[in-house]
Amino acid sequence: MEAPAPTVLHTARFNPLYRPYLVVTIGLTMIVSIIGIPLALLWFCGVGQWWARHYYDLLQCQLSDRALRFRKGILVQVEKTIPLENIQDVTFVEGPVLRRFNLSTIKFETAGHSAGQAHDMQLTGIIDAQDFRNRILAARDALRAHRAGDASAAAHRDAGEAGLQAQEQLRILRSMSERLDEIAAVLKERR
Repeated sequence: MEAPAPTVLHTARFNPLYRPYLVVTIGLTMIVSIIGIPLALLWFCGVGQWWARHYYDLLQCQLSDRALRFRKGILVQVEKTIPLENIQDVTFVEGPVLRRFNLSTIKFETAGHSAGQAHDMQLTGIIDAQDFRNRILAARDALRAHRAGDASAAAHRDAGEAGLQAQEQLRILRSMSERLDEIAAVLKERR
């Protein structure tokens, strides 16, 4: 039996200030690299604004009852899906540059990653990021509770099936015992 399609619980919206944030942070990174100074001039003269607008328009993030899906990219589209049961922690970050643009970042730690490793996903620029973080954690907890209930029901069902199998095996053993008694009686008569 095929599992039903996931139900979308919430679609995140991104803050329009994410566009100038991208232009500034990428441009400053180019300037810091010294070699990128000529590229930074092109970047700040319009290329960065064009790129940031298109990048922003293609951002998508959806929370379903089973997973978090994020899509980004212009030339190369990247889509990441994190199953909710794998999410260990959701961290909320606001640095000075992010605060200047009225933005924040949400970072996800998933099962199998230690604190020193990179996060599987980070989302910057979501409107009302604290609320979105709380929705993710609530959906994760609801899924875990549902799965725990399913596991408990499956254990009861399996125990019931095991009991029926044991009863059937006992009936077969009794039948075999009766047959052996009949054979023993016939052999005793022939002696």
